[in-house]
Amino acid sequence: MLRDKSLIPLSHQHQHALALCVRIERASPIPSSDLPSWQHEIRELFQSEIAAHFAAEERVLFPVAIEFNELCPLLEELRRDHEWLREQFSRSASKAVSADDLSALAQRLSAHIRKEERQLFEGLQEKLSREELFITGHKLEAALKDTSQVCLRPNEVTKLRTKK
Repeated sequence: MLRDKSLIPLSHQHQHALALCVRIERASPIPSSDLPSWQHEIRELFQSEIAAHFAAEERVLFPVAIEFNELCPLLEELRRDHEWLREQFSRSASKAVSADDLSALAQRLSAHIRKEERQLFEGLQEKLSREELFITGHKLEAALKDTSQVCLRPNEVTKLRTKK
């Protein structure tokens, strides 16, 4: 299903996060000497985009979606994911993560994004009217106004590598 334009800003941010996940996967196993570079990039992405992204979803999308009983179990999963991911981002910022932790973060973040794209966004597009999607889009735009819409550039250590 084509993404409704009201949800495209979130989808663009999802692409940025998925790019990080792919780079972590391709770099794995990450040498301990490279961990500071990865932790720095993860901290930057969380601060510039992901924290506000999670907040926008929780303040704008989740209250809309909770009106549909069939989406409620998914919302509980997504909330638990946000909680777990925030904890992992916090641990990364305090440099308390291992290479295995980064791999687990990438796997969980990737799965979380796919759930949102394939289940939450598509479910909302099926259930909401054009006008409701338009209103939701404006609320999302306001919630995301201070976030970066440009993917952070990886550094020499964190750049994309060919798959091993």
